[in-house]
Amino acid sequence: MPTPTGREPFLKTADFDYDLPDGAVALEPAEPRDAARLLVVPPGDEPPTDAVFRDLPDLLEPGDLLVLNDTRVLWRRLVGRRATGGAVELLVTGHLPDGSWRALANPGRKLGPGEVCAFEGTLDVEFMQRGGDGSWSVRFPGCDDPEAAFEELGRAPLPPYLRRPRGSDDRILADRRRYQTVFAQVPGSIAAPTAGLHFTDDVLRALAARDIAVTRLTLHVGEGTFRPVEAADPADHVMHTEQFDVPEAAKEAVRAARERGGRVVACGTTVARVLEARADQNGVPRAGPGETDIFLCPGHRFRGLDILLTNFHLPRSTLLMLVAALVGRERALGLYRTALGRGYRFFSYGDACLFFRPSS
Repeated sequence: MPTPTGREPFLKTADFDYDLPDGAVALEPAEPRDAARLLVVPPGDEPPTDAVFRDLPDLLEPGDLLVLNDTRVLWRRLVGRRATGGAVELLVTGHLPDGSWRALANPGRKLGPGEVCAFEGTLDVEFMQRGGDGSWSVRFPGCDDPEAAFEELGRAPLPPYLRRPRGSDDRILADRRRYQTVFAQVPGSIAAPTAGLHFTDDVLRALAARDIAVTRLTLHVGEGTFRPVEAADPADHVMHTEQFDVPEAAKEAVRAARERGGRVVACGTTVARVLEARADQNGVPRAGPGETDIFLCPGHRFRGLDILLTNFHLPRSTLLMLVAALVGRERALGLYRTALGRGYRFFSYGDACLFFRPSS
């Protein structure tokens, strides 16, 4: 893996730890979506202010550009039973060259090659071979169209801490509705770009009314996005690779915003990674598809974005390191402590924060 971009020397993974009370983790989303709280962080040393997400249009200026990730979450999380009666969960993550599928299983170590389990009551899954990384190759005997079965039977791929009752159809449907952005279009993610979950059609209309432009790119969120950094040195962390596409229209929207003096607002760390990975010397992204394993950590000099809209992230995660790259490690951790003291809700279904890039 490449060395993290411009990393500061001597920083360790433990330098990005913080104490998180259990009660600060959001187990349910705010309703309506735009009722989530929003911590507004100015570019200088001034203290952050409190807002509500629906205030976002008033916090930006006419001529600014908001960049959204229009990826669509795939319903590939399945719940089933082994022949022994034991529970098993499956997250199907993609195709394999031999025609089988790659999947993560829990509990994966108790399964054996050739074992067949029934998922969601109707879908048989045969476990073929366990890989060195703990994943399984699986197939779906008797199913001619697994993708259609996933769309019909699959559940929202919620993080493990968001436990849901088994067999609760209303809860399954509610999470499928809520764990998808209102602007999702391009299927491909195994997790939601969570900063986008706060948007409503009303907020998008209010942005347009204030002459704040909106454009879209696509980055498909992969299984490594929320993986904690386990190496003591962040430079030893194996960064995941994710697929993206920057349409020509998005490139031109950024170029136009730069020319008129508007600011580029990245909705989420997924958009931030694409903008920074593709930015030219003028902060305009190159158009076209690609993949990136960029690691944004303290020392990186941002060119592709001016404002970051994001949720509150896990301790020791690459996403927290990205925030620290933008505002500084000590300030980032101090802001997290402030947010905890003010009762903000953390992680995927939690509240959001709006970071204005400090002047260089």
